[in-house]
Amino acid sequence: MGRTAQLSDQQRQEIDRYLERGRPLPDKYRFLLFEDKREVELVWNGKTNEVYNEVLPFQVIEHVDEPRVEKTDDSVEQLAFLDDRGRQLKGWTNKLIWGDNKFILSSLKNGSMRKEIEDQGGLKLIYIDPPFDVGANFSMDIEIPPPVNGSDDGLDEVEVELTKEPNILEELAYRDTWGKGADSFVAMMYERLKLMRDLLAEDGSIYVHCDWRTIHFMRNVLDEVFGSDRFINEIIWHYPDNFQGNVNGFATNHNNISWYSKTASYVSNRVEIKLDKPVTRDRRRWDPVKQKLVPEYDAEGNIIYDKYHTIKVDDVWRIAQSSVVRRRSKEYLGYPTQKPGALLERIIKASSNEGDLVADFFCGSGTTAAVAERLGRKWIATDLGKFAIHTTRKRMIAVQRGLKASDKDYRAFEVLNLGKYERQQYIGINANLRAADQEKQLKRKGREFINLILEAYSAAAIEGSSVFQGQRAGRFVAIGTINLPVTRSFVEAVIEECLSKKVTRVDILAFEYEMGLFPNMLDVASSKGIDITPKCIPKDVFDKRAVERGEVKFYDVAYIDIRATCPAPSSVQVELTNFVVSYSQGSVSEAEQKLKRAGVITVVENGKVMQVRKDAQGIYTHKEVTRHWTQWIDYWSVDFEFESKKEIIRIQDAETGEWKAEWTGDYIFENEWQSFRTKRGRGLELISMVKEECRPGRRKVAVKVVDIFGNDTMKVVPVNVG
Repeated sequence: MGRTAQLSDQQRQEIDRYLERGRPLPDKYRFLLFEDKREVELVWNGKTNEVYNEVLPFQVIEHVDEPRVEKTDDSVEQLAFLDDRGRQLKGWTNKLIWGDNKFILSSLKNGSMRKEIEDQGGLKLIYIDPPFDVGANFSMDIEIPPPVNGSDDGLDEVEVELTKEPNILEELAYRDTWGKGADSFVAMMYERLKLMRDLLAEDGSIYVHCDWRTIHFMRNVLDEVFGSDRFINEIIWHYPDNFQGNVNGFATNHNNISWYSKTASYVSNRVEIKLDKPVTRDRRRWDPVKQKLVPEYDAEGNIIYDKYHTIKVDDVWRIAQSSVVRRRSKEYLGYPTQKPGALLERIIKASSNEGDLVADFFCGSGTTAAVAERLGRKWIATDLGKFAIHTTRKRMIAVQRGLKASDKDYRAFEVLNLGKYERQQYIGINANLRAADQEKQLKRKGREFINLILEAYSAAAIEGSSVFQGQRAGRFVAIGTINLPVTRSFVEAVIEECLSKKVTRVDILAFEYEMGLFPNMLDVASSKGIDITPKCIPKDVFDKRAVERGEVKFYDVAYIDIRATCPAPSSVQVELTNFVVSYSQGSVSEAEQKLKRAGVITVVENGKVMQVRKDAQGIYTHKEVTRHWTQWIDYWSVDFEFESKKEIIRIQDAETGEWKAEWTGDYIFENEWQSFRTKRGRGLELISMVKEECRPGRRKVAVKVVDIFGNDTMKVVPVNVG
């Protein structure tokens, strides 16, 4: 009361007004209300100690495991549990998770998988390489490959490069990260680092990778989350091969990696590197009296010298970047933020042991997971970008194949989604408003978003339904949220509404769909007499002029044709016969308008990659690059006995708090065979292996195709074996 007694009536009234509005007090009141002494504190616009703590169920979309021959020894404890196909049945399965890492971290921390992590000894190491470049977004340079040999001999075998633009979810993530500059970047990292700290084992540690643009922010955030006393090292990754031309200063040839531990007790292993030439040094010992290292002498009083062939790594790591940026490198994947495997190898060896669990929540091209697998560690890798997940999936399959060829152990991995997302709109809500006013603004802006989509789709708004927002040409329209993929629960709600209102035809409109959602959910709807057509909302829906002119085109999800045959009794083989996309990114007319002088622009219009060229005389020419369907395919895989493994999720009972297993009604795609393009191998097989010793009778075969943009499509067909 002594402090409040010093306040004037005007100051008291001002404090009351701030409290009534739910707004933070100005800093000046901190010194008037509380003790004069205060420690250093990091403050940014909109700072809050609140951390997202909702739990969303993980859904296993795909199980990937290169078949192996069961071993008789116990070199890896659980891998003796194999099925008749040589695939892992029990033990830890590595996790590759697609989604916003805030939701993923919260669900790992508070959900049922927390116990699974702790049963493995806890999460010993986290390495993250967050988006520290304000100019970097989710755009990606990809190469349009030539057609598969024999598919069309008349086509050019020349690759064309195209920049894949970010999708809506990725653009929103970029806005959340850099929309308010340093403030939003710090806020984004602060919340996620707090969740990561809570996930770490007591003897765990974290390495955070950044550069000169954000190191000063990152160190402050890490000090606040972990404590400055938990700082261990700042590692300078020096890449001397990054030759820079004329710069007004010294060439910037390094990144910064901050190493923090959760507690004073943490895993720390000695890491050594080989010397080019042996070095002779005097042997040293610790003198407890002098409190320093002193030379060690032999019985005759001579200094003892040792010859060293290795040396302990210091905090400046000279590792060439050329290993991942040069196309001739075996490690090169074409991913813009790819880091050298040698860099991650040092980190993983220093702060974990064989069998430990490590994680990367901004996994990018999957370097952390790949190195962890080769070093005998378990791993969790997550990313918001579908292209990153796809790149990592291909990379980990290649790692499995390589370890198998070397007769070494490896683990299966799963591709997961977050399932039942919160239906919230990230469309710009004023954080300074009271909760009730924020809710009003949320509803109003959500309605504006729906009206915009309905106008672009030429649909009339309807009332009285919690699921349907509009109607067009006798078909009802259901619109997914702007910030999250349409999930299975969303489609289930659509089906339930159809049954209750006797609706038989529905269009679902969404920016993004959950991995592996179709075709099973469409088959479920069809079995109930409901025709559902999923369509993708194009980004130009936010161009009001395009909407007014009726130029916005909603495109269908991709379509696959396959042929499943039985070349011999008890065997199955699959041929990929067609793949159709209707994706658009830009248009020919837009490209012509952008070409102010001679040049070339590559666009995607209605499933065709087009080169628009303008010559010196101002004459335009158009060339279709994707003249055969095989050019759209980057990867395809087969599950020869789909519906053999149910998808089980764990749900917490609201009353008892207990976790219970629940079947989603869907099945896990068991990836048994795959063919995919790499940077060094651009070919693709169109006919699978012959799967022998198959169970006789009627079964379903599933095929998954991933296009050159990282989007996945699946098809299931029946086949009679034997």
